[in-house]
Amino acid sequence: MMLMCKLVNYVILIIFVLVAVAFLTLMERKVLGYIQIRKGPNKVGYMGVLQPFADAVKLFTKEQTFPTMSNFIPYYMSPIFSLFLALLAWCIMPYESGLISFDLSVLFFLCCASLGVYSSMGAGWASNSKYALLGCTRAVAQTISYEVSLTLVLLGYLFLINSFDFKGFSEFQRISWFLLIALPLSGLWFVTCLAETNRTPFDFAEGESELVSGFNTEYSAGGFALIFMAEYASIIFMSCLFTLMFLGGSLLSFGFYIKSVGVSFGFIWVRGTLPRFRYDKLMYVAWKSYLPVSLNYSLFFFGLKVWCENLI
Repeated sequence: MMLMCKLVNYVILIIFVLVAVAFLTLMERKVLGYIQIRKGPNKVGYMGVLQPFADAVKLFTKEQTFPTMSNFIPYYMSPIFSLFLALLAWCIMPYESGLISFDLSVLFFLCCASLGVYSSMGAGWASNSKYALLGCTRAVAQTISYEVSLTLVLLGYLFLINSFDFKGFSEFQRISWFLLIALPLSGLWFVTCLAETNRTPFDFAEGESELVSGFNTEYSAGGFALIFMAEYASIIFMSCLFTLMFLGGSLLSFGFYIKSVGVSFGFIWVRGTLPRFRYDKLMYVAWKSYLPVSLNYSLFFFGLKVWCENLI
């Protein structure tokens, strides 16, 4: 009975995440429209509110095409696996309702983030297209590079909260946000999240100007929709995670979701403002700048923890 209840809760959670994905795409198109001094979608429904659902109907009712030379099973399964991982990661959020709560949620998050590489790699390789292969190679190199600094940033905070459970972040931020304790580190985490989710200015995996559309060049209709649903589900997840880690608050409070929408707006604002990086500079930033900074902060937090324990 308990298992059935948790399963129903998780299905409801997935439905809400997918609805949030729909409205995030609308928000992105609206915000980008106003940044570029135009209105964005405003015809379907009141002020374009039904536009995401019209797009979904269009994409899922289109004829599905398969490249003749593609490796069919990985080509077909990669978008599904990608969306599955993006939705599976939501298990780690410390829901007070007792949905799915476990002590090693940080490690589970790192596993899900690492597995995301395989869906991009499978999509690019199985398409049997030069553009798709180049796009997936870039995505894999970029994701692996930035995961190192992402893990080290997380490690520093794990020393402070002394737990592998994300619930510790909300408990330790009742007095002061972690954003105020280490502002540079929160900025570093935000930029790393942009790189992890393949967002501008790190969207080399989908470089339209040089790779047609990157690793998803050969996808259309439902497969294309699933890839982008996975991307936007990851953006919402990373926004909620940023809020949980640096801005405090419980998932039961309304303010938590306001802050998460603000972080999601930051993702879109960056897209509307910054041009794409040069690829060698992207790698230079990851290994020569972010890695030393995150490593130093980890050592600093470790020393701080030891010093505080000695004082006690």
